[in-house]
Amino acid sequence: MNVCVIGTGYVGLVTGAVFADLGNDVICVDNDKEKITRLKKGVMPIYEPGLEEMVQRNVSDNRLRFTTDIAEAVKKSEVIFIAVGTPPKENGETDLSYIEAVAKEIARSIDRYKIIVNKSTVPVGTGDFVRNIIQTNKQRDVDFDVVSNPEFLREGSAISDSLYPERIVIGAPNQNVAMALLELYAPLERPMLITDVESAEMIKYASNAFLAMKISFVNFIADICEKAGADITQVVKGMGYDSRIGSAFLQAGLGFGGSCFPKDTLSLIQTGRKFHEPPALLEAVIAINEARISGFVRRIEKRLNPLSGKVIGILGLAFKPNTDDMRDAKSLEIIALLRNKGVTLKVYDPIAMDNAKSLLGDAVAYCRNAYETAHGADAVVVVTDWNEFKLLNLDKLKQEMKQPIIFDGRNIYSPERMKKMGFEYISIGRR
Repeated sequence: MNVCVIGTGYVGLVTGAVFADLGNDVICVDNDKEKITRLKKGVMPIYEPGLEEMVQRNVSDNRLRFTTDIAEAVKKSEVIFIAVGTPPKENGETDLSYIEAVAKEIARSIDRYKIIVNKSTVPVGTGDFVRNIIQTNKQRDVDFDVVSNPEFLREGSAISDSLYPERIVIGAPNQNVAMALLELYAPLERPMLITDVESAEMIKYASNAFLAMKISFVNFIADICEKAGADITQVVKGMGYDSRIGSAFLQAGLGFGGSCFPKDTLSLIQTGRKFHEPPALLEAVIAINEARISGFVRRIEKRLNPLSGKVIGILGLAFKPNTDDMRDAKSLEIIALLRNKGVTLKVYDPIAMDNAKSLLGDAVAYCRNAYETAHGADAVVVVTDWNEFKLLNLDKLKQEMKQPIIFDGRNIYSPERMKKMGFEYISIGRR
């Protein structure tokens, strides 16, 4: 099948590469000329395990190519995926300006029947929004259909999530359109759910908001555990054995960040208000999450008071491991608060250093590894739970530090082990 994917961010680039790997002819489009030039040279704009190899393989086999010419790509394709950004506005509402611009471009170029697929995360009603734009602006009397096909990719495992999805959701206006998308996904042999367009749009937001709610819930419980002398890891283990609850997304820590959970939860809050449904539950989810970092920094300040003049090492900058994504990363909040209190900061991340430098500039000292980060530090703060940090030589780390204090925002070490090794160890929801 001839496929066009508009947008070469996480979703668009992974989607295009996977469809090409399944034997389709794929054209990926972006209006960023520099990005397209780099992609043609095999240089990835993002870090995602396995992506570079998949892109290079399919480019070499002539199944995948990149262009800035949206008109050419639309005309050559049967199915057109829209995978552009949908960032939040200041009030949390989803900004659909990129979707609107792409829909107008498609309208100007559409020359025969096409299936237009919203792959971007968009609020309920966006299918009609896109259809109306194309219908109003198309220059030829041709038919088309608009489908919702939400993505459920996790950064750091996006290739695996695309090849082995737990479910494929197709929101289509009729059975014939749904069957065309089913044919495209058929080689994956995974569970497929066919719904109306509006239900598919809601599924993505409901899923992400629910997972965000689990994270805020467990962090609320962790705060109680700290004050009551309970251990959140034992509490979660006991909860997780209940098949109705499960253990996924019940890891206490610094809260959720990244490009999905914060903006999607805020967007669903706005959708609730639009339809006059009080979003109090989701507002509490956001409030708990927003309070995580200030509370964590207060614990650091209480122990190291005064903070002014102290040296602190930060381990981990990306919002989660196995990605270089710094969007809504908790490290940025921690660094900003500590700098305002006069702390000298040394930082290290296995992958995200370049992206961090573009955001932090010379506000921090960039280190080559965890041990250099710990050298001369009054304390070390674990922010991202990279496997590399879990496997550190802790004796060596301790020798580098001015005083052996670790604040662990991700609970990656055993409190008993750290105590035996001579560390003062402060984690989340544990004694």
